[in-house]
Amino acid sequence: MNLLTIDEAINLTGKKVKEYHKNYLNAGLANMLGLLDLDKIFVRAEGVCVWDAEGKEYLDFLGGFGALNIGHNHPAVLAAIEKVRRMPNLIQSSLGVLAAALAHNLAKITPGGLQRSFFCNSGCEAVEGALKLARAATGRKEIIYCHNSFHGKSFGALSVTGREKYQKPFEPLLPGCAAVPFGDAEALAYELKKERAAAFIVEPIQGEGGINVPPPGYLAQARRLCSQHGTLLIIDEIQTGFGRTGAMFACEEEGAVPDILCLAKSLGGGIMPVGAYITTDEIWKKAYGSMEKALLHTSTFGGNNWAAAAALAALQVIHEENLAAAAKEKGGYFLQALRGLKERFPLLKDVRGRGLLIGIEFNQPGGLAARLLGGLTDKLAAEYTGSLVAQELLNKHGIITAYTLNNPNVIRLEPPLTVTYEQIDRVLRALEDIFTRHKGFFSMAASGAGVVIRTLTQRKQ
Repeated sequence: MNLLTIDEAINLTGKKVKEYHKNYLNAGLANMLGLLDLDKIFVRAEGVCVWDAEGKEYLDFLGGFGALNIGHNHPAVLAAIEKVRRMPNLIQSSLGVLAAALAHNLAKITPGGLQRSFFCNSGCEAVEGALKLARAATGRKEIIYCHNSFHGKSFGALSVTGREKYQKPFEPLLPGCAAVPFGDAEALAYELKKERAAAFIVEPIQGEGGINVPPPGYLAQARRLCSQHGTLLIIDEIQTGFGRTGAMFACEEEGAVPDILCLAKSLGGGIMPVGAYITTDEIWKKAYGSMEKALLHTSTFGGNNWAAAAALAALQVIHEENLAAAAKEKGGYFLQALRGLKERFPLLKDVRGRGLLIGIEFNQPGGLAARLLGGLTDKLAAEYTGSLVAQELLNKHGIITAYTLNNPNVIRLEPPLTVTYEQIDRVLRALEDIFTRHKGFFSMAASGAGVVIRTLTQRKQ
């Protein structure tokens, strides 16, 4: 049996990495990234920067979809993990020392009377636990969620994720899940008046939906309506939390205190997988407040010492470096400059976001242009303009970005909160260069098709 050692794995060539992905992992994804020359192999990372095997430096403005608020490989997180490496990581028949400390700290930094945490390994697990908690605590079965939302792809989380593309192949999903338009308090009120919903789950800003910011006051209205009708408010801050939007948690902007708060991504400092939900003492006790109910929902690796150590260190960095305030200030600068580009370039349809969670949306071809574009070029231009911009940013300017899952015509700009103004300016110059060279869809589509053709040709040689 020929098994690769860790040293052999680290030294795999880029060609072998791509071959193994196509043979043993997701071949479709590997091929899609390869067509647009987005399948780079990176070997080193620090802060906002990553490097490929040839030593070329790139700026990471994707930021692990919000998992890298403190940047790559923060030394404080690595040092914390080193301190616990001789401790037992998993002993289920004992009380975790670091999990206790982490739960204490989360109770201190989260809004309102949130007190009791459940630890898991990812955002969708946090959502799964929150949905189960809501049902158990209220005795109700139905869940309300938003169109265009994204809460994960596990079965329960997918049932409240608002895009049919991801739901359809797995139907029937959980029964009793009703979708309402995001930002529409009247539609929410209509569903809540039925008084059958255990919970309303919502993102303060829709991330994968295209960085959609709701109308002012929406979260506060949702809080009031949920309280009025006996429905628990679950706020999913998996992507928006820990300073990303300019506050420690985005819901604090409106003083909307959830009954259950879902957390993950940057909680692990960009190094360890850590997820959690936190709720009130009252709600926890209704669901799990006895020895008989204590084991109804558990997680093998949830709250392990290495993960908890990383989370403790990450929270300390976010607090001590005041990264929420940094995100607010730098995000304001970034948004203002991007809106200036929008005024100059018709390819840009919209710029939106808050703090350092920013989306730029592209106009689509219409009329004669839409009829003339055909085949693969048509698909790339009409549905994936964002990916075309992303490949130019990567390959011509050394900047990593990606489009949002529910709206491929929006690319996200979500760098670590430690990003500098100089690095932001580099991205602005790159975008200006792209929009100057590609004034319309023919140019952008031709560029994308050219990359595809070159990639296919090279791979056949």
